[in-house]
Formats: sequence, C-alpha cells, structure tokens
Amino acid sequence: MTAPVTVVVRRRIRPGREAEYEAWLNRLARGVADRFPGYLGADFHRPAGPGGDYRSIFRFDSLDHLEAFERSAYRRQMLAEGAPLFAADAAWDRLTGLEFWFDPPPGTRVPQPSPHRMALVLIGVVFALVLALNLGLGPVMAGWPLALRLLVTVTIQVVLMTYVMMPRLTPRIARFIYPASPTP
Repeated sequence: MTAPVTVVVRRRIRPGREAEYEAWLNRLARGVADRFPGYLGADFHRPAGPGGDYRSIFRFDSLDHLEAFERSAYRRQMLAEGAPLFAADAAWDRLTGLEFWFDPPPGTRVPQPSPHRMALVLIGVVFALVLALNLGLGPVMAGWPLALRLLVTVTIQVVLMTYVMMPRLTPRIARFIYPASPTP
C-alpha cells in the first residue's frame, strides 16, 4: 500500500483575472474528480493580500495516481487554457506526510516546516485528544471489544484533528513550526 500524496501549488495570477482563474480552477478540480481514480479532493486559498499567490492543495491516494494525472492530456489541456491567466510559473511542492496541516506565516520563504517541531505539535495534539476521548468515552465503552473502542476513538480523533483542532491551531503556531525568514 502506498501513502497518500498532497501537491501544493502556488501561483500568481494576472491582475484583474482573479474571477476567471477561480472559475478555471473549479473546472480543473471537477474534471480531475470525474476522470482520475485516487483523487481525494482539493482545497483552494486566495492570496492573503493584493499581488499574492493563490494556493491550491490537491490530494491523491497514491503517487501513481498523482503521476497519472500529471502525465495526462487533460492536465496539459487545462494548463494551456489557463495560461493567459497566469502571471508567472507555478511553484509545486509534493508532500507525503502531515505537513499539509501547517500553513506558513506570511513572509515565510522556506516552504517545508521543521519536522521535529511538527512532530512535537502532533504528539501534543494527539496526546490531548486521546486522553480526553478515553476519559470521556471510557466509561461509555467499557464493555466494548478493544478493536471497536479503538476504531471509535481513532475515528473521532482524526475527525477532530482534521476539522476542528488543526485548522484553529496552525495559524497560532505557524511561527513555531516555520523558521522566520522574511521575503525580500
């Protein structure tokens, strides 16, 4: 079994073409979902300020499925269609771990978070969630089989981390995760 892979694309758009770009990006994502196995979804983030880069995050269940999309005629066609909207070439980063949870603070030049600090944060979050879930759900699930207790606990933990904890926590700890290196 291969690990999921995430691609983060940063792209600057020609001024005044933002609405066209966003429509193009949505068409691209719909086409990927319709045509490519292993596609897990995408997230899109507008620039923090004027003249900034759009950030698109595409997830695939394996490197093979991502590479099939990257080699496809559909991708070539969509990039050609979108070319008049782009102000510069895109920057692409492939992420195969949990680093996609960590957004760098504005002005950060280094795209990869510190793996040691990322691990420390994840240990703290996982520990707090597992402890809280065991204390809260332990009495309710006392007679349940171990595998079922683990499945319920892990499912709740992953959902809380993905949709509640990490989206709220990462903006507050971005300076800890990423080295401070302002762009010129």
